Amino acid sequence: MGAAFFYHLTRGPLEQALPMLLDRSLANGWRVVVRGTDPGRMDWLDQKLWLGDEAQFLPHGLAGGPHDSLQPVLLTCAAEAPNDPACLMAVDGAEVAPDEVQRLERVCILFDGHDDQAVQAARGQWKTLTDAGCAAQYWSEESGRWEKKAEKTA
Repeated sequence: MGAAFFYHLTRGPLEQALPMLLDRSLANGWRVVVRGTDPGRMDWLDQKLWLGDEAQFLPHGLAGGPHDSLQPVLLTCAAEAPNDPACLMAVDGAEVAPDEVQRLERVCILFDGHDDQAVQAARGQWKTLTDAGCAAQYWSEESGRWEKKAEKTA
């Protein structure tokens, strides 16, 4: 049984936090699916991930290609994850179901702390997931480094 980790982005944008979390997940030997809500935004994230330093390259692809099942990191808006991930990273308010949290090693929910709608959506997801018995942690970067601010055990 996994856990949902909520990442409240207040200091840096998604395109800074996501590569750090992806790198850590890949270091754990996990395949990752990054789920968003807008294909254009996922294309934008794909471009941002390709522009990184060559020494910090993150192997990834956009869903819909011929090799989706082989991708270490797959960017998608769909609920399906053909790359058999151990970790799901939900961005831009993408929905996460309690059974996904329980089935996967880790679910990361990244949300923009400067967007009131995103904060409210994340609070709703926290309540939905914890009410369903999922373990969850809330992380904030408000102090300048990531700190765990809350935890709910399953």
